[in-house]
Amino acid sequence: MAILRLGSKSEAFHREGNSWICTSGLPSDVNINIGEMSFQLHKFPLLSRSRLLRKLIEECSNGDGASFSLRLDDLPGGAVAFELISKFCYGVKIELNAQNVVSVRCAAEYLHMTDEYGKGNLISQTESFLNEVLGNWADSIRALEACEEVMAHAEDLHIVSRCIDSLATKACADPSLFGWPLAGRKSNQSPETTSLWNGISTMTKTKPTSDNWWYEDVTFLSLPLYRRLILAIESRGMRPESIAASVVYYARRYLPLMNRQSSFDDANPGPNILNPSESGQRALLEEIVGLIPNKKGVTSTKFLIRLLRTAMVLHASPSCREILEKRVGSQLDQASLVDLLIPNMGHSETLYDIDCVQRILDHFFLEEQAAAVATPDNIVEEGQLTNESNSMAPMTTVARLIDGFLAEVAPDVNFKLPKFEALASSIPDYARPLDDGLYHAIDMYLKAHPWITDPEREQLCRLMNCQKLSLDASTHAAQNERLPLRVIVQVLFFEQLRLRKSISGWFFVSDNLENSANPSGNVGLKKDGSHHATDGEDDVTHRVSELEKDCSGMKEELRKLVKYKRSWKNFTRRLGFSKSQSCCSKRSKPSNLRAIPPSTVNR
Repeated sequence: MAILRLGSKSEAFHREGNSWICTSGLPSDVNINIGEMSFQLHKFPLLSRSRLLRKLIEECSNGDGASFSLRLDDLPGGAVAFELISKFCYGVKIELNAQNVVSVRCAAEYLHMTDEYGKGNLISQTESFLNEVLGNWADSIRALEACEEVMAHAEDLHIVSRCIDSLATKACADPSLFGWPLAGRKSNQSPETTSLWNGISTMTKTKPTSDNWWYEDVTFLSLPLYRRLILAIESRGMRPESIAASVVYYARRYLPLMNRQSSFDDANPGPNILNPSESGQRALLEEIVGLIPNKKGVTSTKFLIRLLRTAMVLHASPSCREILEKRVGSQLDQASLVDLLIPNMGHSETLYDIDCVQRILDHFFLEEQAAAVATPDNIVEEGQLTNESNSMAPMTTVARLIDGFLAEVAPDVNFKLPKFEALASSIPDYARPLDDGLYHAIDMYLKAHPWITDPEREQLCRLMNCQKLSLDASTHAAQNERLPLRVIVQVLFFEQLRLRKSISGWFFVSDNLENSANPSGNVGLKKDGSHHATDGEDDVTHRVSELEKDCSGMKEELRKLVKYKRSWKNFTRRLGFSKSQSCCSKRSKPSNLRAIPPSTVNR
């Protein structure tokens, strides 16, 4: 820490209770009161250094040498600053440092202690020392913190802006190039970096300093000063990632509610401030949201959702929560399922906030649509096919995330069917390569809500596309008693179509292999004319037999289901084969089941 020593005389003041008394041997003739503290001094040392004190002494002095009193309650820095000033007037030794130079500089300006009243007066001395203080990072931080006590006067003297400019310049530069000492950090020089050669100490290179070296120091600033510092750093071209990381560091220190919601992987930023009031945290959170850079991806989705949760707990303004929901929606593909499980703070009966997730999902699709509109369709660039598949990755990730969220919240008995359908139908059909996740969510909902009616079950199952179920999901659905009978039959029907297509493909491949291997048509015959079976034909025959067994099993399951119905005529009417319906999703083309003859269905 930089130190300025002034004066040469030994200590000539002593304190008795709330009074400072000068022990020069002469009786005091002026008593200056500042708050509860009084200073019993002599008028000649004071009026020789200060224009204001000279004016006040001349006005109060009667010329008879009697003592009188003055009040200086408005003096910047109060009694602490005036103690140093009075000692300076008497020529007593004092020490100025980064923590007291600001208040002394403001008090000297208030008392008009210019060079007109003595060469090397206090204004010029403190001003030159302040320039030295601003050349050091740690001293600049201390000086800026000291401005809090005399903010109005420090603003008038431009001390605050000078401190902020100094800190912003140093934060954007590499501290290792200038050797700035870093407050709150150990020196980068370790014992291993010092070596002895012939008794002479040689210093090797210091360890490189990371970009986050200044995060902890600025967290000691109040929110208004921190905000001004961040804006100054941003105007100097600091990377948005570094600014966002500093804001996260600051929020973790002053928002204890957010820290209690999750454990962060970052280093411990130090002890949290004692629990501030709810209104103070709410104001702090709203300011922090405004400081986060707008660039997408610079702030983690986990942190944004934590901020959103805290904003709900603190009842932040609707505009603040809307900004956070938009920020989360713009990078929803980076969220995890645990992050979306936001506890419900409203009047809804559900355990988790379904409406908030719906709004976040809507913001995600708005961002995707805006990005699609910004990309012209008629411009074909190199690598566009690869980029097209990459552009679908966020959509597919979000579809899988929402399906998992639906499955997680489906057991909630207060989860209404319209909200389930609205959230599930928000995902377009092309975003789901498979509907297994959606089927799992529907199954969980039917299990937790056994009282819903058959038409509602039918309506719910229309959300999934039976043709996009995997083999495991189809096998489970075919044996699921909670699904409507019509959906089970549709699953079996599409499985039969899939098996038939597979068998036809295998026979087609087998014929091509046989024709290519036997172009003359008689290579595979024995001498007696009998056909010699190849290994490929045996494999195809084995697979066909296995498929026939599977088909037989499915037919047996279908017969068991038909037993519960009165007749085949009522059974087909219940299935709605006469209405050309399909289990495909809203965006897939309906298949005309009326055109399928009864013999095909029986097969």
